Amino acid sequence: MRSIRAAVLEESGAARPYGASQPLRVQQVQLNDPGPAEVLVRIEAAGLCHSDLSVVDGNRPRPLPMVLGHESAGIVEQLGDRVQGLRVGQRVVSSFLPRCGTCPACATNGKLPCTPGSAANTAGTLLGGQRRLMRGGRALNHHLGVSGFATHAVMDARSLVPVGDDVPAQVAAVLGCAVLTGGGAIRNAARATAGDSILVVGLGGVGMAALLVALATVRDPGPSVGKDPGSTRTGAGAHTPHGKVIAVDMNPQKLRTAQRLGADVALTPQQLAQQGLSAAVVIEAAGHPRAFETAFSATAVGGTLVTVGLPAPGAMSQIEPLALTAGARTIIGSYLGSAVPATDIPFYERLWREGRLPVEELVSGTCTLDEINDGLEELAAGRAVRTLVTY
Repeated sequence: MRSIRAAVLEESGAARPYGASQPLRVQQVQLNDPGPAEVLVRIEAAGLCHSDLSVVDGNRPRPLPMVLGHESAGIVEQLGDRVQGLRVGQRVVSSFLPRCGTCPACATNGKLPCTPGSAANTAGTLLGGQRRLMRGGRALNHHLGVSGFATHAVMDARSLVPVGDDVPAQVAAVLGCAVLTGGGAIRNAARATAGDSILVVGLGGVGMAALLVALATVRDPGPSVGKDPGSTRTGAGAHTPHGKVIAVDMNPQKLRTAQRLGADVALTPQQLAQQGLSAAVVIEAAGHPRAFETAFSATAVGGTLVTVGLPAPGAMSQIEPLALTAGARTIIGSYLGSAVPATDIPFYERLWREGRLPVEELVSGTCTLDEINDGLEELAAGRAVRTLVTY
């Protein structure tokens, strides 16, 4: 057992601004040694994501008290006796949905989340059912099998994917959630092909990652992706030329960033409606019912809408069923980008190494662990793309 510093959430629903209410309290807690199938990781960087915010504001109830943080990268310091494929000193990326590899859901190649992994996440345990965090002799809950807002974490080995030593921690961290989710919406769920027009609604970390992956793999596919003569969607992109990438958000700064990164067009939802643009593949990454409606209205005839945002429970959207049926449109829900982290993360790592996926651009700021509530407020206010807690 070792003493570590960690950001603990005692209860949900704190008032904003979070810099004043301080919902996350940084304190000393105890971390037990890893079990036989587990790994001790020294955390180097951890991203602030809406999946953390949704626990803080109460939209995603989790067992409390809990050490938050689910998007992280770090260095392996200790291995359980049964762990294979990892070594001490290796940089690893955390995945917030571990895969047991044996349940029927795992056999869907990413389409469905692992059943035991989902159950463990709901219960606040690691994949094997254990809790390794302690405070005052009582167990603390783990967040999505990671709990990366801490100096160290114990995770199940199946929650970790190794990356090369040349991948900086700030790059590696965002691969595990933002890039997996946004990129997977493009590649795994929509199965976009070269020449498809792409429209992304919501330019947080996930949406901006979807934009980067669209630019790298759909508009300008390179050696890691392969060429394709064009879209297979009949009639898709009727109002947007093939291969164009459109970014949509309410924040002007995010729109400017999207254009700097290569988006052909960057619009507010109001401008999008006025111009009547549509695309073959639309990604909804805002997690808001109005954003879903915007995304559906911008899905071209024969096109595909992939929704990866997580609205508040009970939130409702309205769409016209006739437009779905008569327009031969498809709506796909995708969790974690329908990804298999063990195979998808190496793909994005390779794109980054080729210079085709500048995921460093997703990092809009950094903060220390003691400044984490201020970073949380930047996220809640919609100003941040991805803020990283660095150690």
